[in-house]
Amino acid sequence: MEPITLYELNELVKQTLELGMPDTYWVQAELSEVRVNSGHCYVEFVQKDRRSNSLVAKARGVIWRNVYAALKPYFEQTTGQLFTAGIKVQVEVSVSFHELYGYSLTVTDIDPSYTMGDMARKRQEILRQLQEEGVLELNKELEMPMLPQRIAVISSATAAGYGDFSNQLSNNARGFYFHTELFPAIMQGDGVEQSILQALDDIYAREQEFDVVVIIRGGGATSDLTGFDTYNLAAAVAQFPLPVITGIGHERDDTVIDMVSHTRVKTPTAAAEFLIGRMQEAADELAFLAQRLNKGVSLLIYESKESLLRLQTRIPAKAMQRVADGKLYLQNAKHRILQGAMTQVSRQRQALPPLQLLLQMAIPQVEKCRYQLMLLRQKVVDASPDKLLTKGYSITLKNGKVVKDANLLKTGDEIVTRLKQGEITSIVK
Repeated sequence: MEPITLYELNELVKQTLELGMPDTYWVQAELSEVRVNSGHCYVEFVQKDRRSNSLVAKARGVIWRNVYAALKPYFEQTTGQLFTAGIKVQVEVSVSFHELYGYSLTVTDIDPSYTMGDMARKRQEILRQLQEEGVLELNKELEMPMLPQRIAVISSATAAGYGDFSNQLSNNARGFYFHTELFPAIMQGDGVEQSILQALDDIYAREQEFDVVVIIRGGGATSDLTGFDTYNLAAAVAQFPLPVITGIGHERDDTVIDMVSHTRVKTPTAAAEFLIGRMQEAADELAFLAQRLNKGVSLLIYESKESLLRLQTRIPAKAMQRVADGKLYLQNAKHRILQGAMTQVSRQRQALPPLQLLLQMAIPQVEKCRYQLMLLRQKVVDASPDKLLTKGYSITLKNGKVVKDANLLKTGDEIVTRLKQGEITSIVK
């Protein structure tokens, strides 16, 4: 038998399918991926083993634009369910085979009564069980550290998403430092659950060394995310003592551990941006507090200087007032002494006692007067300008007169500042 080319073989397969399967068929399957491009909807149908949840069948499908434009709103309005990955559908398809693109199913109709698929139903059951156990929101209730710099990363060492995450952190515009440690794990396939659980156990043993946990994975088909939709993994994430950030899919993907983690982001790059943003918030807050502290200190210094200047201008006036009060007190005392002495002499003259008695009577008065004069002399000395100068005060003179108001001085005036020891001659500028 002569050999044939691959194209000829594929063409033979195509002809055989078209002859052997000319009709349409109603098929029950789960949508693991839904993608719209130019109005056409490209899907991936999957079937899983009910016990192991592993894939047993997979097929590409397409809903052409004219059919999809009517089918999608009809399905969503009837079921209240978005036409998206994770739902189980019953669709009418025709089988086709292309020499280049291979086997595919063309969708011509859909049965809206066949709605929620096993993937979505399983997620709801897991979430309901976690809610009943009171652990669904535990991780979300943890406080995110202000400076999440010590990061435990669960990912595949060769995943492009891990490289994007690390590069984004290392090259952040503000130069923030992050310490990351990778805990390798399988991120697709049958080993996802056990691998990530082991990584979480390793991190838990060193809990004090980290601030947050990041679980990241690059893109891929939605069917590859089934390993993240298990009860054991969701329960471990929900009850983990450190905040868990997940970035394991794309915007359209949403797994159970996304729902129970502290923070869910779209991609590994978005996870890095979240951490950088958290650091940025702390840096901005610190800068704001430093600015407030600087302004507060500057204002306090300014007010203290103003207070000292006011006190400084009041000192000379107070000193001169004390001197004037002392002089007035001395003058009044002198007048009272003289007046008292004259009154006493007048009385003695009127009484005209013997000279000896007069002297005896006068001696106490003379002693009293001398004592009072000594007291007055000490008060005069204490109130004198020289005494005030010994206490650190100074007196400013212009043309021999005391200056009491700085506003009366003009530029170029010569003033003399008298201190305890010596004088200072200054020119007013």
